[in-house]
Amino acid sequence: MTEQDNIELSFADLGLSTASLEAIAAKGFERPSPIQRLAIPVLLQEECDVIAQAQTGTGKTAAFGLPILERIDVSLLEPQALILAPTRELAVQMTEELSSMRGEKKVQLLTVYGGQSISEQQRRLKRGAHLVVGTPGRILDLLRRKDLVLNQVSWCVLDEADEMLNMGFIEDVEEILAQVTSEHRMLLFSATMPEQIVELSKKFMRDIKRIQVDREQKPTHLADQIYFEVMESDKFDALTRIVDIEPDFYGLVFCRTRTDVDDLSFRLVENGYAAEGLHGEISQAQREKTLNKFRKRLINILVATDVAARGIDIADLTHVINYSLPQDPESYVHRVGRTGRAGKQGTAITFVSSSEYRRLLYFQKSIKFKIRKETLPNAQDVVEVKRELLKDELREVVENEQFKDYLDIANELLQEYTPEVALASLFRMAYKNDLDVTSYQEIRGFKVENRGTTRLFIACGRRDGYTPRTLTEFICDVAHVRSRDLEDVLVLEEFSFVTVSYEKGKQLLAAFAQEFTMDGKPMISKAKDRTSKKLEDGVVKRKGRKKKQ
Repeated sequence: MTEQDNIELSFADLGLSTASLEAIAAKGFERPSPIQRLAIPVLLQEECDVIAQAQTGTGKTAAFGLPILERIDVSLLEPQALILAPTRELAVQMTEELSSMRGEKKVQLLTVYGGQSISEQQRRLKRGAHLVVGTPGRILDLLRRKDLVLNQVSWCVLDEADEMLNMGFIEDVEEILAQVTSEHRMLLFSATMPEQIVELSKKFMRDIKRIQVDREQKPTHLADQIYFEVMESDKFDALTRIVDIEPDFYGLVFCRTRTDVDDLSFRLVENGYAAEGLHGEISQAQREKTLNKFRKRLINILVATDVAARGIDIADLTHVINYSLPQDPESYVHRVGRTGRAGKQGTAITFVSSSEYRRLLYFQKSIKFKIRKETLPNAQDVVEVKRELLKDELREVVENEQFKDYLDIANELLQEYTPEVALASLFRMAYKNDLDVTSYQEIRGFKVENRGTTRLFIACGRRDGYTPRTLTEFICDVAHVRSRDLEDVLVLEEFSFVTVSYEKGKQLLAAFAQEFTMDGKPMISKAKDRTSKKLEDGVVKRKGRKKKQ
């Protein structure tokens, strides 16, 4: 099944209940996304398992979440739906999204993941939950402790299945699925379909219906895409400089959370900017009022979350600003695509803090597009632009003879003061400190030393009893790093590889050099590009190693 671009269905056409439609309207969703148009009718009207291939950021949570929420029996306070996510960030994000879609229905949601107190999660489970969202590791821990029971589960969802494979969770996922013994439907969502995912579906799914959304994400080339490196605490000042130096600024500013939207829009208004915020908690009436003001340019800055901005079609935007990076490349492309439309040039600006820099590199690699680095305008540049704007406004008043009502007071002032003093004093009254360079604070950049990543060779593998998960846990324990610092963990028969930043690479090499060696050689060493490629392809093999004691 593939998406037909010319199908224009509304949410009401998909068979959703009135309660769901009200919840959707409250969130500000206007049109279902392609995956929602394809998946929701199938999940509501049929009883088959579903494999859906769609990119991140296409509205998958609502695609499976709305039908599941409609089928939950709130009178049965037992887990009836289990949703597995590869990361705790995604698990939390999904729970928040599901919570906002349940409307008045008293569905109890619970998120479980590692790094959070398991005892608190155990207490929550004892109190009861209808829907559990979690990472495979923590779900498995709770199952083994008998705190989580799945004998009432009628929905089992694997979201970002290929990411779970990449992170080494497939064995955990299989163990979890084996414990879902009740009659249930299984939904598998994945951007790609590697062989292991196909095998997983054959083992645990039946009567499968496949859904695929053809949605190749490419950034618009009409948008000039640039980024600025700024400290997190300096992003507000960076934003105001951009607005101040662009006399016709008319743009969308994207934030990650509704709290960020509220805080930023309040600070902008407090500093004299015509701005308002938009997020999922704003009523439909207020949303329409805000959008109407923005379309009429009564405000020129609209601060919004990705969710709240869905369905907004505003023409002639000069700027889209990523105040913070989105979760995934697809969301970035979707944001950027809102400017540079209808053959008009637009500018997409991203503020990148030091903690976001690696994600920016990943985005560029994923979308195959170079985002250009620029330097923020300095205070003198901004003031110079304001001075020119002031002179232009003055010329316009003179040319249009809009000054006549003020000639009497002007003559009175000129009898008392020289023209220069009178005019300068009026400017000071009207613009206060706007033309004072010292009113702009210094904006600090950040320095990322040895930017990029390095591939490390690890002298142990499956033969030594390691899986991607156990190897990750072992490295994190020894080197005191986080699992999120390790990427592309590849465990082969006799050796393994992992990708880390240069900084973390130094930390790992130093930590393991102190006490962990194999045959007198370091257990972890920097992989040479050509050799590591051969090793990963299975061409070169290390011999004579001792196994892990």
